[in-house]
Parts: sequence; C-alpha cells; structure tokens
Amino acid sequence: MNSNEATDAASGTSASTPTPEASGHEASGAPSSRAPRGSYAKGQAKRQEIVDAALVVFGRSGYHSGSLREIAKRVNLTLAGLMHHFAGKEELFTEVLRQRDARVQEAAGDVSEFTLLEQMRKVVAYNQTTRGLTSLYTVISAEATDSEHPAHEEFARRYADTATSTRGVLVDAQRDGIIRADIDTAHAARLIAAVMDGLQQQWLLDESVDMTAAFDEFVRGYLLAPRGDA
Repeated sequence: MNSNEATDAASGTSASTPTPEASGHEASGAPSSRAPRGSYAKGQAKRQEIVDAALVVFGRSGYHSGSLREIAKRVNLTLAGLMHHFAGKEELFTEVLRQRDARVQEAAGDVSEFTLLEQMRKVVAYNQTTRGLTSLYTVISAEATDSEHPAHEEFARRYADTATSTRGVLVDAQRDGIIRADIDTAHAARLIAAVMDGLQQQWLLDESVDMTAAFDEFVRGYLLAPRGDA
C-alpha cells in the first residue's frame, strides 16, 4: 500500500562545507561558538540538497542505475565531497526513502476505522502532486522484487506490515458498519495496496489518469455497502 509512501528544498553550499563532525575538529582558536553552529547548518543544508538530487536520480533511473557521480554533479560536489555527507549509496538511498515516508505520513495523518477511507484518499491525491516521489516508489518497489536488491527485505516487510495494520483497521470498520460486511478483510488489505500502486503506474505513464477519481470509484464499488443496504 502506497501509504508507506520526501524531501524539503534546501539551499546549496560549496564542496568544502564541513559537516558537524568536521566542525568539531576546527582549531581551538575559533572566534566564537557561532562558527560551529553555522557550519552545522550549512552541512545540513548541503545534505538535504544531496537528498533532493538523489530523489530525482533514483526516481528516474532506479537504485542500481542511479549514479552517485550524477547526484554529486547536480549539487556541485565531487564524488569525494558527496561521500563526506553520506558514507555510500545505500545510506543515501535509505535517507531518501525515510524522508519520502515521513512526507506521505504527514500528508495522510493518523488512521482509524473512521478515517481510513479519507486517509487513503489523501495519500492518492498527494501522490498525484509529487511525481518525483511517486516515480521513486514505483521504480524502486519494482526493482526490489529482486532478492539481491538492497531494499528487498524492506519492501517485503513494509507490504506485509501495511497489510496487517490495514486489515486491523478494516476489521474495526466492518464491525462499526462503515464498510461492507461481506468482504474478506485480509484480501481487501492486499487489494487496496494493489489498486493504489497500479493507479500510480498508470498515472506515471499517462498523467491524464485521475488517480483520485479512480480510487474513489474503487472504494464506492468495493468497500462501501450499496445505499439501499445501509
């Protein structure tokens, strides 16, 4: 389910910007404590700029084909300069996914049996406004079906965890009469994820696809009881 499905824009700095670790090794004669704090802020800004660039590159080319050299070039760093902020490709990729998940969670809000349908709709609508993030998720989730992919275990886990948590909420919603009583909640949890991911892929291929409208139709036809049965 794509509710697992980030980045905040940040200003750039030069390739010589020190990280917090580097700041701690400055000469003891530094004029004041402001210098380390300023260096830390610049380091964090450059780190975020790298994540933003990585989002574009990984979203377009995937993990394996996404080049650290290209990412470094986009932020005016050498490869060695980029490695000053991230130890390697996997660490950078992990941070990109972490920020993506945080952004989607912020957009969707907390979920309960009373907010589930609206939360899912918010996720679909949000993904339609963030092509880079949506592309990243679609490309990487497909790549991660390879058992050798560094994100394989993570994606298998997140799909399983999401199915379990979604089923729990569906059971509560079924008990409270919010959704139909005749659906299998375990199957429904997996089907919801499949519909959301499938709509994303179609939208990436053709932006005239209205993911929100299509998902609303799925919810109306599958999850909600016919009006006459209320």
